[in-house]
Amino acid sequence: MSKIKNFLIKEKKETSILLRNIPATVMTLFVISVVCMNLLANKTLLQLDWIALDGGILVSWLSFMCMDIITKHFGAKASNRISVLAAAINLLTCLIFFIASVIPSNADDYSAFDGIFGGTWFILLGSTIAFLASAIINNMLNFMIGKMFVKNPDGKLAYAMRSYISTFIGQFLDNFIFSIIVFVGFAPVFWDGFHWTVLQCAMCALTGAVAELIMEIVFSPIGYRITSKWRENSIGKEYLDFIKGESDK
Repeated sequence: MSKIKNFLIKEKKETSILLRNIPATVMTLFVISVVCMNLLANKTLLQLDWIALDGGILVSWLSFMCMDIITKHFGAKASNRISVLAAAINLLTCLIFFIASVIPSNADDYSAFDGIFGGTWFILLGSTIAFLASAIINNMLNFMIGKMFVKNPDGKLAYAMRSYISTFIGQFLDNFIFSIIVFVGFAPVFWDGFHWTVLQCAMCALTGAVAELIMEIVFSPIGYRITSKWRENSIGKEYLDFIKGESDK
């Protein structure tokens, strides 16, 4: 029992230090992108026989870019912690929106608000599972690929390779897991037979991953510059020193 208590105390302390050390701008953009990704997933942008896209692809690249930045500077474990926190904030936000949507109102825009922000429980379930699974895989891949660049781990090539590969795989899994859960598993039952085929899910995942990879390539110089500035200015020194001290014990 004492081991569990000590573990929880350590985890709480480590998380508190991490939250104090991650710059607010990146943290804010990350959480907002996760919340928006969930809301936009309610919107199908395109549906053909062989491909379907939902609105989440418009902003999910930003979530993965923020995770890449955090993983590069603070490590995969830190990025996983922040991903879980972002998912929790997203769930809380959805709960607030749901409560607001079910409160009776005579306003003309009530039904529109209900449709957009009321959400559907299986979309929330699918997006949460898909995001957490893909985030952990993305962060671990990013970290492991970075370890391969022994001579120049902080160079542009190292940052590009770890970001591009992990983002593509992570985004594919995020899109595919979400699509299978929502549009193959639950939609046929709860949306009057509306559904995607497994092929559409796979093509959605692949097309979305390619589109989001392109966005990652376009904006990765910004991510690299941010991590370089953090390193030069010793951002997060308290957390990094704490982690180093723990590993030396």
